[in-house]
Amino acid sequence: MQQNGSSGSNGSDGCGARERQALSFSPLPAATTRVRRFIQERQRTLPLPKVMVVFSAAGDADKPSDAISSSDPTEEGDGVRKPPASPSPKHPTPSKPLRSSLSSQEQQEFPEVISLNVGGTYFTTRLSTLRRYEDTMLAAMFSGRHYIPRDAEGRFFIDRDGAYFGDILNFLREGELPRQNRVRAVHREAQYYAIGPLLDSLEDIQPLTGEKVRQAFLDLLPYYKDNLERIVEIAKLRAMQKKARFAKLKVCVYKEEMPITPYERPLFNSLRFERSDSEAKLFEHHCEVDVSFGPWEAVADVYDLLHCIVSDLAERGIAAEQQCIGVCDKHLINHYYCKRPIYEFKITWW
Repeated sequence: MQQNGSSGSNGSDGCGARERQALSFSPLPAATTRVRRFIQERQRTLPLPKVMVVFSAAGDADKPSDAISSSDPTEEGDGVRKPPASPSPKHPTPSKPLRSSLSSQEQQEFPEVISLNVGGTYFTTRLSTLRRYEDTMLAAMFSGRHYIPRDAEGRFFIDRDGAYFGDILNFLREGELPRQNRVRAVHREAQYYAIGPLLDSLEDIQPLTGEKVRQAFLDLLPYYKDNLERIVEIAKLRAMQKKARFAKLKVCVYKEEMPITPYERPLFNSLRFERSDSEAKLFEHHCEVDVSFGPWEAVADVYDLLHCIVSDLAERGIAAEQQCIGVCDKHLINHYYCKRPIYEFKITWW
């Protein structure tokens, strides 16, 4: 038993000796001790962290953001936090569009003599001329409440065709109206600039007065514009299919609603026949044409409508000719036939 005990004691002493020998030769405890000692020495000698003080205006002196320590997560480089870059309100960044309206403190002041660049055409006028009528776009633009860009020479720039702006200025200066061949174009510009007195004056002279009378007649034909578009589309399609310079199509233009025969004429130049609904259905049909206009109730006759069609096509740069090629001989009932006039339109494309 003693041998076992002694052997156990020797064994335990041997293991303990080996463990102590291993611990004594391991560099870890010594290294750990040196690291701790180094950290303690550095903590005594390290300087305090750097602090950045931001000086602000007197009104902002009490804000907590005046002093920012380097412990902020946005710390860069040497520990000093860089303030975020913010654009000045007087110099907006190019990515943001300039404001169209200005505050009361930022209202723009204008000289008495204004230099303008209207679409590349230069004008010079007085500020009072542009402000002649209050409820206009020009008066609003040069009221000081809106930002107006300038060109490289310092002229105020208006992005509009300047071909007729001289007529606008002449009216603002002394009420002068444009020549007749410029009335339509100046009317469009007056609509853009919202110059009510000029619009009223132009609509009382030719050719706009005649246009108002003509439009009153065309208002009786609510399908007029749609039929005009159909004429253009059919003529274009046929010319492209045939690879031709022109195209022809048939158009029916009639004023009276009921059909006319050699045995029946409207009494007292009336525009309608008095028939019951059941009788009227017997005369309902569609002429074999491409486009049909009618009927309408007005003094203007078939030739007036034909003139409107040709004129409106010419306004769009489309050359059109028309001639009567007969009547619709559709037999309806008994001795009644359609007898509506048929016109051939020739549309030339080049």
